[in-house]
Amino acid sequence: MFTSLLIANRGEIACRIIRTARRMGLRTIAIYSGVDRHALHVREADEAVLVGPDDAATGYLDVDAIMAAVRASGAEALHPGYGFLSENQDLAAACARDGVIFVGPSVQSMRLMGRKDEAKRIMEAAGVPVTPGYHGEDQSDETLAAEAEKIGYPVLIKAVAGGGGRGMRRVDAPEDFLPMLDSARREAKAAFGDDTVLLEKYILNPRHIEVQIFGDRRGRFAHFYERDCSVQRRHQKVIEESPAPGMDARTRSRICAAAINAARAVAYENAGTVEFIVDGSGPLRPDGFWFMEMNTRLQVEHPVSEAVTGYDLVELQLKIAAGGSVPEQDQIYLRGHAIEARLYAEDPANGFLPSSGTLTHFVLPSQQHVRVDTGYGQGDQVSTHYDPMLAKIIAHAPTRKLAIAKLEKALGQTQSWPVRINAGFLNRILHTADFAEGHIDTGFIDQHQEVLCGPAQDPCYKAAVTALVAQAEANSRGAAALPWQQQDGWRLNQAPVLMRSYKVDGETCAVRLQRTGMHSYAVHCRDKEMRFTRLRRDGSSLLFEHDGVPHRAQNLMCNGALVTFDNGDAWQALLPTPEAAQAEAGGKTCLSAPLPGKVLSVHAKPGMKAAQGEALVVIEAMKMEHALSAAADAVIAKVLVKPGAQVAEGEELVRFEQAPETS
Repeated sequence: MFTSLLIANRGEIACRIIRTARRMGLRTIAIYSGVDRHALHVREADEAVLVGPDDAATGYLDVDAIMAAVRASGAEALHPGYGFLSENQDLAAACARDGVIFVGPSVQSMRLMGRKDEAKRIMEAAGVPVTPGYHGEDQSDETLAAEAEKIGYPVLIKAVAGGGGRGMRRVDAPEDFLPMLDSARREAKAAFGDDTVLLEKYILNPRHIEVQIFGDRRGRFAHFYERDCSVQRRHQKVIEESPAPGMDARTRSRICAAAINAARAVAYENAGTVEFIVDGSGPLRPDGFWFMEMNTRLQVEHPVSEAVTGYDLVELQLKIAAGGSVPEQDQIYLRGHAIEARLYAEDPANGFLPSSGTLTHFVLPSQQHVRVDTGYGQGDQVSTHYDPMLAKIIAHAPTRKLAIAKLEKALGQTQSWPVRINAGFLNRILHTADFAEGHIDTGFIDQHQEVLCGPAQDPCYKAAVTALVAQAEANSRGAAALPWQQQDGWRLNQAPVLMRSYKVDGETCAVRLQRTGMHSYAVHCRDKEMRFTRLRRDGSSLLFEHDGVPHRAQNLMCNGALVTFDNGDAWQALLPTPEAAQAEAGGKTCLSAPLPGKVLSVHAKPGMKAAQGEALVVIEAMKMEHALSAAADAVIAKVLVKPGAQVAEGEELVRFEQAPETS
């Protein structure tokens, strides 16, 4: 067994690998870019080596810089994690050339499986079911458009390199094909340095089910059962679980056998994942799945497989890399159910735009009841240079229902400010009836968009919860006071009523609280009435139910501002002022950058009439493209940026003409 390990990655996966390697007695070496100098993975490793400045291309994606770090540290082995260079043949080849153990498959296996088009040809020859499509070498617009017509819409454009939904676009009509193709190519080129694409028939009501496999040098293979990763947003997995809901023994046996056949076809070694698209229009069936791709690395969602099988997959990776063997298949059992939620630095209330900055207030759930894998701590910086995933929260229980309940509770305890997170959005997914019943496919989020936006997007609801928590705090403080000193809204011969007013999301909301029972309130805001029941204090939090959903809410002062946390959501509540009301009366005069990024394209032109929702500027941030649109019909007065420019958060991009005053 080797004694030292360099982790060529960052964030939560680097921390997770370090944890296992340290338990195995290995010396751990981290690498970091300039912006990550004080990151958690650097603090947790035994030593760390600087590999470049802030951006990924000159650090985490630089093979020469990483191999220089290997030599400088004397590391005997290298673990690539996932993302970055984890599936890069050049890094694996460099390790082989320098006599360094690469914790992953051989260069040959990576080459065969690294490109989705070649992988499909190999799977067809091995008898593994493959999705109908086009994966030819002719990449001209004309050929691809013609092949899409042959396949029949809807079709899926996919980058042949990489993964994670980058360079992937669903196209429903011929007239949309070329614009979508341009967008997919541009994103693939930026993410993987390769804009080659393939086309697939888009399976309606598709489920994304994958199988975790391992192979060793002796030609032995084993699977660790399946994971369902169907709940996705923009082709990015959001929630993963094992086993797959509705999976029967016959279908499980068939899909796991297909995964083993796929691994055997390329003499695979170490950890890999064989991904299948599955017909979700009805019950799962043995003939209703097709090979999509094979990821030649560890997956983000590997903890759910660890939870249900009891194996540490990173430990197994390290042992196999050192010449060890995979376990016997009959030694790997399914135990209970596990669900993982990905915690992203993004703002669901603002079109899921990535959020960056300092984690001034950052609270993750206790690991006593759930597992939390993270690369961040309170006070750390979330950079715009890297993927916005902050953590993974994993719940394991004897049944799926109990695992969902544990995860719901954990997400409700998760807090972040001023960096926005998606914990509330994840919680609402778990609360939907369709998710609880296992009725999921890759369109789940789009189909439930209205429910998933939830009441937490409504300023009236936000103001109501802030007022309710504030009132509960006032009652708690006044419990020991004289009756006429308590702020409980008491009125002679009438029901208690209190009034509070807050400004939330730019809107001033007057809230009227009327007590309807010992543990219930009717709250009125504008023309809405909301009922909150089963109120009780739990430390500094208020527990209540709204529309049958349990909530945990808390008011905290963060950087001098009152912030309300509610089931993973967070918002700022201000006391309204005359100055704020006057400013609110003004119209929107410009389009500003909602986050730092690079301008990819500019569609706005001076004098142009822009319609509401029309894309004016496209920027790239946190490895994703964001189209910024006109909030209302407007005339462009001035364009302030050009393609290629770096812009700061809040920077003006386009200025609109002022509407003439009416008399």
